[in-house]
Amino acid sequence: MDAFYASVEQRDDPSLRGRPVIVGWPGERSVVCAASYEARKFGVHSAMPASRAKRLCPEAAFMPPNFEKYRAVSQQIRAIFERHTPLVEPLSLDEAYLDVTEELTGIPTATETAVTIRREIREETHLTASAGVAPNKFLAKIASDWKKPDGLFVIRPHQVLDFLVPLPVRKIPGVGKATEKILTDMSIATVGDLRRFSQPELVDRFGKWGTRLWELAHGIDESPVIANSKRKSWSSENTFATDITLDEVEAYIRKEAQTLWTALSTRELVGRTVTVKLRTKDFRTATRRLTPPAPPASGDELASIGAELLRRFEFGENARYRLAGIGVSNFIDESDEEQLQSAALFVQ
Repeated sequence: MDAFYASVEQRDDPSLRGRPVIVGWPGERSVVCAASYEARKFGVHSAMPASRAKRLCPEAAFMPPNFEKYRAVSQQIRAIFERHTPLVEPLSLDEAYLDVTEELTGIPTATETAVTIRREIREETHLTASAGVAPNKFLAKIASDWKKPDGLFVIRPHQVLDFLVPLPVRKIPGVGKATEKILTDMSIATVGDLRRFSQPELVDRFGKWGTRLWELAHGIDESPVIANSKRKSWSSENTFATDITLDEVEAYIRKEAQTLWTALSTRELVGRTVTVKLRTKDFRTATRRLTPPAPPASGDELASIGAELLRRFEFGENARYRLAGIGVSNFIDESDEEQLQSAALFVQ
C-alpha cells in the first residue's frame, strides 16, 4: 500500500488531500509513523523524530495514529487478496506476499492478477497499491518499490540477470549500513560486483550469510509464501513527554495492561509470556519477561505481573524513564488448548 496510514487519513478527511500529512504525535520525543507523499517531498520519512519532521515541513498536518482503523482497512484488503489465492503472507498491515501460481478466479498470468487486485483495491477502498511481480519473493519485494506510488513493475524470468546486475548492493534484503560498508571496502557497489565472488569466498567473509548473499546475487530465493502466519506477540509502548519515576511507570503499565487485555480478549488470544520494556532518560534500554505457571486470566492479573516485572530492573532508585511498554507473547493455539485440557483431565 502507498503511504498507507497517511493515505487512509487523507481518504477519510477531504481537507487533508493534496496536503503534507504526518501520522504521529508532534511531541519532542515522538517519531513519524507514516508520511504522505506530499510530506516526503520535504524529506520526511517514517521513524524520523517528529520534531525534525516538523522543522522540515512546518505546514504538515499531524494526525494521531488510529491503528484500529488501519487494521480494519488491512483486513478489507486481505479479503481482496484471498479472492485470488489462499497463499497470502502478510508482513505488516500494509504489505504482503502472494503466491498466484494457482489463481482462484481463472486469470491466466501473475501480471494480470496484479492489475486486477490493484483495481479492486482502488474501487473498494479508494486507496492505491503498488505491486511487484517476479519469479520469487526477493525479487518481487524489490519490484514492488520500483514504481511507487500506484505502480506496477514486472520482472520476468529471462529479465532477472539484466535487472540484478546494475542494482546497488544495498537493495539486497539484509544488507544494512554495516554490511554495505564491508562490501564497499571489498569494492562491491552493485550486485554485478558481488557476482564476481564465489560462494566459498563469501562464506569465508560472512559465514552462513555469505551463502544467502551469493544466492540473492544470482536471483535465487526458494523461500515459500507462508500463509496464515500467526501474530507472535502483542504489545504497547509509549515515549513520555517528560521523564517519569518508576511509580509513574507502574501506573502507566497497570493502565496499559487493561487496554492490552481488552485487545487480546476481543481476539480470543491467550498469551503465556509477559514482557515489560523500559528505557531510561540516558537511553539505557532493557526488558524483563516472565512465563508464569498459568497464563494471566484477567487484566488485573496481567497488570500485577507487569508491576512485578518492574521490580526486576536494576536502573537504581533515582532513575527516570522516557519510555515504557508491556507486551504478551507465546500465544496458546487450539492444539495447545486440547493438550492443556487433556493434561487437566489426566491430573483429575
